Amino acid sequence: MRFHAQVFMNVLIARNRIEIVKIGVSSKKIERIWESSGRVYGAPKIYAILVTQENEDCSLKRVQKLMHKQGIRSITQKKWRPHRSADPVSDDRVNLLHQDFSTTGLNQIWVTDITYIWTGKDEWSYLSTILDLYSRKAIWSFSRQMTVDLVLDTLTKATQRYGAAEGLILHSDLGSQYTSEAYESALEKQGIRHSFSRKGSPHDNAVIESFHSIVKKEEVYQKKLS
Repeated sequence: MRFHAQVFMNVLIARNRIEIVKIGVSSKKIERIWESSGRVYGAPKIYAILVTQENEDCSLKRVQKLMHKQGIRSITQKKWRPHRSADPVSDDRVNLLHQDFSTTGLNQIWVTDITYIWTGKDEWSYLSTILDLYSRKAIWSFSRQMTVDLVLDTLTKATQRYGAAEGLILHSDLGSQYTSEAYESALEKQGIRHSFSRKGSPHDNAVIESFHSIVKKEEVYQKKLS
């Protein structure tokens, strides 16, 4: 009986030692990956790197637990809460995507949006982006003014770079820049169909919203802009 009890205790001790070693190694790797990301990566991205690049045997829950113990967290920005407008929407401004962002090739669906960037000199700048949903490659323009010219410049760059394939859809929100006569005319000239998000529904353009959020969190707000 004493022999079996001792064997059982040895097994428990061995298991605990293995677990301690694993946690120690993972903790160091987590901190290293977090530091190399500029201290912006959260648990999902760190977990993906641990599994695919570091060959670490762990779970997302375990990474989250270890990050919490170490006081490590990703940078988060306060989410913008949309306010619904009482203004009616024209019947011809329809949503062609209905939150279906799947594609089978290049230049089938582009999504576009404008986001604000604080420059640190008591003023804002504006980033206009067009993103291809298949390649996830982006074309952008940057300006101190949020004007029709800004979004037209982005559109011109995108069509010059990739062309406008037959049946191409460009999805935007209902911002005045995108509903302007000049922008609609430019799209019509290129044969691009215009799809619109519903009022107060940022999820209708979730991909570009997420893209801008990542750009600002991981690139812009980690650097001092001049």
